[in-house]
Amino acid sequence: MSDATLTPLCTCSVPNGTECNDAGQHRRWRTPEGCGCGGHDSLCQAPVDLSAVGGVSATRAVYRIANMDCPMEEALIRKKLGRMPGITGLEFNLMQRVLTVNHALSSTDTIEAVLNRIGMTPEPLGLDAGATASGKTDVVPEPHIPWMKLAIAGVFAAASEAVERLQAGHLIPFGIDPQAPAVDGVDITAWLSMVFAVVAVLFAGLTTYRKGWIAVRNLDLNINALMSVAVTGALIIGQYAEAAMVMVLFNLAEAIEAKSLERVGNAVKNLLSLAPGKATVQRPDGAWAETDIRQISIGSRVRVKPGERVALDGVILQGRSAVNQAPITGESMPVEKTAGDTVYAGTINTSGSFEFQVTAGADDSTLARIIHAVKAAQCTRAPVQRLVDQFARYYTPAVFLTALLTAVVPPVFMGGVWTTSVYTALVLLVIGCPCALVIATPVTIVSGMAAAARHGILIKGGVFLEQGRRLDRLALDKTGTLTHGRPKQTDFVKLGDIGGHRAVILAAGIAARSDHPVSRAIAGNAAEMGVDLPHVDEFTAVPGRGVSGVVDGETWYLGNYRMVEDLKMSSPDLEERISRLEKEGKSVVALVNGKGVQALFAVADTLRESSIEAVRELKQLGIKTLMLTGDNAHTARAVAEQAGVDDFKSDLLPEDKLTAVAALDGNGKIGMVGDGVNDAPALAKADIGFAMAAAGSDTAIETADVALMDDDLRKIPRFVRLSRSTYAILVQNITLAIGIKAIFLALTFMDQATMWMAVFADMGTSLLVTANGLRAIYK
Repeated sequence: MSDATLTPLCTCSVPNGTECNDAGQHRRWRTPEGCGCGGHDSLCQAPVDLSAVGGVSATRAVYRIANMDCPMEEALIRKKLGRMPGITGLEFNLMQRVLTVNHALSSTDTIEAVLNRIGMTPEPLGLDAGATASGKTDVVPEPHIPWMKLAIAGVFAAASEAVERLQAGHLIPFGIDPQAPAVDGVDITAWLSMVFAVVAVLFAGLTTYRKGWIAVRNLDLNINALMSVAVTGALIIGQYAEAAMVMVLFNLAEAIEAKSLERVGNAVKNLLSLAPGKATVQRPDGAWAETDIRQISIGSRVRVKPGERVALDGVILQGRSAVNQAPITGESMPVEKTAGDTVYAGTINTSGSFEFQVTAGADDSTLARIIHAVKAAQCTRAPVQRLVDQFARYYTPAVFLTALLTAVVPPVFMGGVWTTSVYTALVLLVIGCPCALVIATPVTIVSGMAAAARHGILIKGGVFLEQGRRLDRLALDKTGTLTHGRPKQTDFVKLGDIGGHRAVILAAGIAARSDHPVSRAIAGNAAEMGVDLPHVDEFTAVPGRGVSGVVDGETWYLGNYRMVEDLKMSSPDLEERISRLEKEGKSVVALVNGKGVQALFAVADTLRESSIEAVRELKQLGIKTLMLTGDNAHTARAVAEQAGVDDFKSDLLPEDKLTAVAALDGNGKIGMVGDGVNDAPALAKADIGFAMAAAGSDTAIETADVALMDDDLRKIPRFVRLSRSTYAILVQNITLAIGIKAIFLALTFMDQATMWMAVFADMGTSLLVTANGLRAIYK
């Protein structure tokens, strides 16, 4: 693959020409066609030069497959489509039953033909951009459960069981005594039990048989294949009632499991409901009209009434209100918004009315990014899940082989009874299905992702949620991360003859003419006090020194100590005062006139209110912290001491931050928190990159693995705790799945287990791990 074809590190959210590293994470590439998804599966395929495959540029086909709701069906699709020429990648979203095929084919007919052959009827949802954050793929389908058929099957299964258990003298329909040995040589009891059982199996199990046959035909062993063999075998050896009840219970458990998984799918569905489908937009002629949000362009003017939800991201132009941002940032209290403030799609306008200018389209809003991240978590595999999938790949054939040996060896070589051995083998087949083990991880991971999104933490993949528990060292950028990134006036020292109020007004009047951050802080402080600024004439900026101007005929200077020295106004006492303030990490300017220094103003980039608490919580979690900054050592030390970080590095360039992160050595994962373009290399280098999403640059947000939607560093300890609790649930689920099966396998070889128990062991475990995984939503 030539460099002329691919340019590394595309910043779009869905990469094209994707290449994987050893950890299964993406490296991003841009093709001449632009950014898109180049494909990635659990095998971590090598990059493909998509522009050269068959002379056709890469594209995507998105399908809804109603009956693709199990990892076993995913495995079957991977087996059939994954090896096809021209297929560059497959993405699965089992929660929404959506399959995305990345391909370089001239037509999708071949893809759809293969899916139809394996019983996975595809419903096309669109190509390329047709499947967007606001498109059809976001609609979570309701699971189709044939409750009536299950009820009828249950009645016949119970009747079959009743026929076998009724005692002499008890009548059944048609007035036949079940103890009567035979009528015209036919065992009526056995015959009725068989008929009722067959009817029950037909009502409850046709879908199971169809899926099982497709799996066997394609040399794949899934739960449907195992269940089909087990029920058929039970019917053949005369266990009619048990075969019927097992099929009914299996499908009933499947239905309950589908409803449970629907709750996980609703995590995305609930996010989608946050943003309204229409917004009130100003037309070119000045009139206002309701318009579909997908048709609203960037720069449009949108009006929001009290009680309405904000439809798109934007900046307020006119009006003020308190906005409930909890759906996006997790903040519990409404935030006051006025002209110049940012609003997010999906937030709620609680009181006043305002108008804002759209800054991002429907598919690029903050809400759309959150939805995309949650959906991506459903498609990607965490390390534990990849391990489980590998285990299941060998486990299922091993169970089938064990069952076959159990059925054949005892009667052939040990004088055993065929029916007993076959029955034991059938019980093994049912117990041995790895469905509970395979489904335990994705349910838990997606639930954890949904919980994080609810708290304003945008995680871009299950791998990061799982690995967050291992975070050992965390590097933090200073400006805009630990601090607000906006200097504020912190100190005022009156030195001369003029009054303090007069000094503030004069300094603010001169500072207001400058765009320097220190000047803006001094002018902003006066604006907060509500004072009227004087008129300034002959304003002059002195590079590296400060500014000057004439007020009421008198020349005033506002600058640093070098300007004071140039004006011959310095003194040891003044130098000591300035030095003391600078050691506290503050920038100091002096207000000077012809009589001397009249006042000192100290400005500093203040710590965020949450930073100290966040660092303290990180320490309690055993995570060591390092502050990285381009500021001088005095300022860095002062901020580091205030924040409570373990160490700091100052005077760093962007490449120095990258080197500092690369040099960190810990027992676990290394994290980096930043907000600017200069932090992007370090964010990419870290095992887990955290971006300040509210005020951060797009590059930092795209590069990072986790975005903090309200720039609150306390979200990082919450993320770590969520990761640890999610992993604990994962371990519980895997332990339950393996432990319960091990117990029932042992009971089977001791001739203590029945097919009923097998169903409860398998499907009961699946339900148990699903319910346990759903607990992560409420963390």
